[in-house]
Parts: sequence; C-alpha cells; structure tokens
Amino acid sequence: MKKPPNILDSIIDYLDVERQMGTAWVPTGKGGAVPALPGSGGGEEEAPSPPADSVPPPPPPRQPERTAAVPSTVERSLPAVTPALVTSDAEELKRRARALDEIDRAVRACRRCVLHEQRTKTVLQDGSPAARVAFVGEGPGADEDASGVPFVGRAGRLLTKIVEAMGLRREDVYICNTVKCRPPGNRTPAREEMETCWPYLEKQLEIVKPDLIVALGLPAAQMLVKGVASISRNRGRWMEYRRTPVMLTYHPAYLLRNPSAKRLVWEDMKIVHEALVKGKAEIEVPALSPAAVPAGTTLSLFGKK
Repeated sequence: MKKPPNILDSIIDYLDVERQMGTAWVPTGKGGAVPALPGSGGGEEEAPSPPADSVPPPPPPRQPERTAAVPSTVERSLPAVTPALVTSDAEELKRRARALDEIDRAVRACRRCVLHEQRTKTVLQDGSPAARVAFVGEGPGADEDASGVPFVGRAGRLLTKIVEAMGLRREDVYICNTVKCRPPGNRTPAREEMETCWPYLEKQLEIVKPDLIVALGLPAAQMLVKGVASISRNRGRWMEYRRTPVMLTYHPAYLLRNPSAKRLVWEDMKIVHEALVKGKAEIEVPALSPAAVPAGTTLSLFGKK
C-alpha cells in the first residue's frame, strides 16, 4: 500500500536535514545503518550471498535516471533571506569594521584574566559587521586557538553546515564567543572569565547591531539572558537581550556528542529563518528580566569601573 505523501515528505525532510548538517548515515535502531541520501557519502551494507541451490530472480528492468535532483530542504521549504544590512552607506560599513578592529587590538593586548597565559592567538570574530544574525558561542578550542578564527574545528564545520542549511553563507552572519582565549583543555569558561571578557562581547554586539542573536550553549545563554538554567527547557522560543530577540539552542559540540539533538536545533533554526524573512518587528518576545550585565562592569571597553 502506498504511503501517504505527508509521511514520505517528513522522511525526506529528515534525511535532508541530516545531509545538510554533515551526517553520512542515520541509525536504524538495530545497530545497522542506512544511506542518508544519494551523494551524501554514506556506505551500503553488503548483501548476503544467496544459497548455492537457489536461483535468483531476474533483475527488475532498469529505471531511467531522474534528470532533476530531489529538492533540498532549503529549496523546498525555506524562502530566501536577505542576509545583511541593506545599506548603500559604504562609510558606515567601514566605520563598523574599524571599530571591530579596535576591539581586536584591545583583546590581543588583554591580560585581565588567566586565560591569556596559555593562548596562542586571541579569537575575536568571523563574518559580516552588517550581519542580521549573530551566533554567540562559548570559547575557542584548539583549532581556533591556532588559527585566530572562531568555529573552525569540527563543531565549527557543523555550524557552517547549519548556516548553509538556512540558505545563508558563513560570511553573511556574525560569529563570536563569550571569551576570546582558549580555556585550558577546552573546559567551560569560568564565570569570572566570562565576566572579565564581557565588555568585548558587549561592544561587538553594539557595533554589529544584529536583528537576531543565536546563543549556542548554556554559557552564552547565561551571559545574554538573565536567569537561564537550562537550554532544553528554554530552546525554541524567543528571549531578549537589550531589545534584541535571542534564540537559545544547543552548541554544535553538543550535537557531535548527541546527534539526535540535530533535529531540535534545526527546529530552532527554522524559527530564526522565519524571523529573518518576516523581519524583527514581527517577533513576539515575552516580557523578561533585563539581560545579565555582570556585576562590577560598565559599558567601558578597556576596564571595570
């Protein structure tokens, strides 16, 4: 009996999301694997040999190859997004770039916490100073410490796939972290370290002025939104940082350890995509407490007052 089209579409959507996020195969639930989609790089299990005394049936007639590829999730369900600030003012973009360069110089000279002691390079940003959406993560890892660019390791490559699955390019968005130096052993940054680095992140967001922010993981969420104790209980709905809508979701590194959570992140990203299509004014953000401004800091970039 033919399956209802909506079930088939759901299966194809699921496999498309997995392919967009870099998964070559998905588990069957019995220890086996099935190919994700043609061209995804997934292998196929070798078929068992038939008994010697059996006669295999004739092969079915070869079907002509399809000339049109199966539409991707993006092509089928997500409208195009205007990725960057719509402006003809080149001087404004130069001003933002210069201001971010000033922050970069301040970060490279920073010795305000212990994280500077073992760093190879400071890691400030990647992407567009006119991005409509900013992704804020936790802190640099080994690859980022070596390159000076955020999210370039395994988790970073997954983030790039997530951005591309939304119909955007990495250079269309703004990417940064709560701390700008690698914590030893890739541990979670301490609260004091994040508070020390807070003025840099604060100024970055002030300069870029994104329409939306995506907080990747609990440390970033707690720095941007007051009173957040869990991602699982708060993801999928809008919160707020200084009148800017914030979507909380899992960090890409968490997805590498827990692939089943990819679907949840994709649901969150579809909400973000819809907001980018409709515009910031259409987002309904519930009444929340002000963003968590760490005690003892002000808007000053170069020190506490």
